[in-house]
Order: sequence, then structure tokens, then C-alpha cells
Amino acid sequence: MPNIKSAIKRVKTSEANRLHNVQIKSAMRTAIRSFNSKVDDQDVEGAKAAFLAATTKVDKAANKGLIHKNKAANEKARLSRKLNGLNA
Repeated sequence: MPNIKSAIKRVKTSEANRLHNVQIKSAMRTAIRSFNSKVDDQDVEGAKAAFLAATTKVDKAANKGLIHKNKAANEKARLSRKLNGLNA
């Protein structure tokens, strides 16, 4: 445990930021899981809505630096392929 006042503050700030980041990443994964379940159920309209929600969450995570922008692009492309396969 740090003794210096600024270091103590950094520990508190880092923990708060970590919890916030975990929350955002968890919401992103949940949105992706929701989309995948809609695709598995062959629910086209639900999948379209879930796709928009999932891509928004992925973009927000990338903008905040929680995931790399290339990973975000790959994730969105994968979701898009699934959605297009469902429509075909």
C-alpha cells in the first residue's frame, strides 16, 4: 500500500477506472451474446436491432481504448457476416 498521498489517490482512481472499464467491456460482450442468440433463433428483426446495439457498444469500447480499433472492426465484420447470412 502506498504511503505518498498522490500515490494513494492514484490507487483509488485506478480502481475506479478499472471497474468502469470492466462494466463497459461486459456490456459489449452481453450485447454480442444477445445478437448471437437472436441469430440462433432466426429472429431477423430482433437480430437487426441487436446488431445496431452491439456495434454501438463495440465502437464505444474502441473509442475509449478498451479494445483495439482493429479488433473492433473485426468484431463488427464478424457480426455483419452473421446478419447477412441470416438474411440470405
